[in-house]
Amino acid sequence: MQFFKKKRKSQAGFTLIELMVVIIILGVLAGMIIPRVMGRPDEARQAKAKIQMESFDSALKLYKLDNGNYPTTEQGLKALVEAPTAGNLPKNWRQGGYLEKGKVPKDPWGNDFVYLSPGSHGDYDLTCLGKDGEAGGEGVDMDINNWELE
Repeated sequence: MQFFKKKRKSQAGFTLIELMVVIIILGVLAGMIIPRVMGRPDEARQAKAKIQMESFDSALKLYKLDNGNYPTTEQGLKALVEAPTAGNLPKNWRQGGYLEKGKVPKDPWGNDFVYLSPGSHGDYDLTCLGKDGEAGGEGVDMDINNWELE
């Protein structure tokens, strides 16, 4: 029986070399993966903006079903969370509003969405101005428009 106990003690744990090999492998993997993941936040923000725009689209359609028309440019997206008091007043504005959290969210970069009704591309135009917050641009600064979404 003592023979088995001695054998277990001598085989228990990892050697320093084994631990070093594992740490080096993890370091190499992290060096390859982290730069790729770190370059994705702006792509994730663009995807989030598109999802937010689809949410606005649904809320605006519900608003129109209840009231017969979309909010005007002056009423803006705020009409989805508070009953408008000026302009074309809604007939059947839904108590609690049309957006879940009771407030109009900002785009992923902290800017307001641009809403125009009537729009030049449909009943309304909804635009996220991208990272730079200005019209136009390329890459992460590119505008995201509701009429271009699939």
